[in-house]
Amino acid sequence: MNKITVFMNGTVVTQDAARPLIEDGAVVVQGDEIIACGTTEAIQTQYDLAAAYRVDAKGGLIMPGFMNTHNHIYSAMARGMHVFIPPKADLLTILKQLWWKMDASLTNELTYQSARMVYLECIKNGVTSMIDHHASYGEIQDSLSAIAAAAQEFQVKSCLCYEVSDRMGISAAHEAVLENERFINEAKQSDILEGMMGLHASFTLSDATLEFAAAHANGAGFHVHVAEGSIDETDCMEIYHMPIIKRFQHWGLLGKKSLMAHCIHINTEEMKILAQTHTPTVFNPESNMNNAAGYPPVLSMMQQGITVGLGTDAYTQDMMESFKAAVLLNKHALQDTTAGYTEVPQMLFVNNRDIMNRHFARPTGIIKAHAAADIIVVDYHAPTPLQKENLYDHILFGIQGHDVISTMANGKLVMENRELHGIDEEKIIADCRKGSETLWRTLA
Repeated sequence: MNKITVFMNGTVVTQDAARPLIEDGAVVVQGDEIIACGTTEAIQTQYDLAAAYRVDAKGGLIMPGFMNTHNHIYSAMARGMHVFIPPKADLLTILKQLWWKMDASLTNELTYQSARMVYLECIKNGVTSMIDHHASYGEIQDSLSAIAAAAQEFQVKSCLCYEVSDRMGISAAHEAVLENERFINEAKQSDILEGMMGLHASFTLSDATLEFAAAHANGAGFHVHVAEGSIDETDCMEIYHMPIIKRFQHWGLLGKKSLMAHCIHINTEEMKILAQTHTPTVFNPESNMNNAAGYPPVLSMMQQGITVGLGTDAYTQDMMESFKAAVLLNKHALQDTTAGYTEVPQMLFVNNRDIMNRHFARPTGIIKAHAAADIIVVDYHAPTPLQKENLYDHILFGIQGHDVISTMANGKLVMENRELHGIDEEKIIADCRKGSETLWRTLA
């Protein structure tokens, strides 16, 4: 029998609509599962807390771990790298000048070092679940397993895929498809790993490659960038005489387990198809602004019934940063101070949970009995009344990722009071720095 761990001496933010806040609350964990939550008084009558391992929230918030539904782990070594980007560069130029050059030089060892660095930052920012989109054309085979090894070390739930693209030739594209297929099968042996069929974007994928990918998906969903740049939609209309979403629908790439990232330049007809097929999308506000890619019609998508999640696209590992940016971008783009007020919290706390739970059997993103033990403690002491009606205002204006002091992922207490358990932070950083120096030399 696993010893129980109890989080106590805090306000429990459950993300459960039936009981959103529990003052002076406690959460009881056994193994990788939450077995109870309630007031400290109620929990003390049911469990011998003296025999439990106790995590003191010190009057802060006890919350479900954050979830990131679109990320790129392989980009960790790009931080600070000098790359010439000409003024008014479009997305294709940025891809060619930076990301495609970089991923062409990545080996599995560099991928593993990048993954450890990203998962370290996730834990320190309270992220316990992630959907990642990988590319490393320097070494394709087993690259997803390199990431998975780091995920298992930190116990962060990870849905992984490899970015299939024709840009490196048909042989590499087929190898990428087969790497996805291999990992989709491998991940079935784990409760914290899941595989998808990753695709780059319509404008780098021929019909033959889409057909090959669809034939090897083995029932998994497809994770693909959609209309992030206007060239993607224009190319599709000129070559295939249909918008991207209709093209993907033709090849059977849509559905509730698929994920369409960005969707900046899609039209109303495409939104209707996404809604009808229950295909979710992901909003990546900071990345979209950083690449000057445009503002996706996320509120219109939600009005159409599309599940829109929130991701970072590797701009940051801090979901609070992405949350704040999403709120501001909607207000700014629509010139409406109320825009996104209810929708953005829904993206992060409801829709991300929905998307993640399409891939993992045990519910995460919520604190209640039988949910996954993905729990964080946030050092936040509300200076004004904290109520269920103003909870997201407190989170928006009061919490940063670095306010997370303790993180439990899949029942493993990885960080407690900002001290990492069994993780050599200095070595992870040093290895990533050394790896990045190697990588940068190949790109000079």
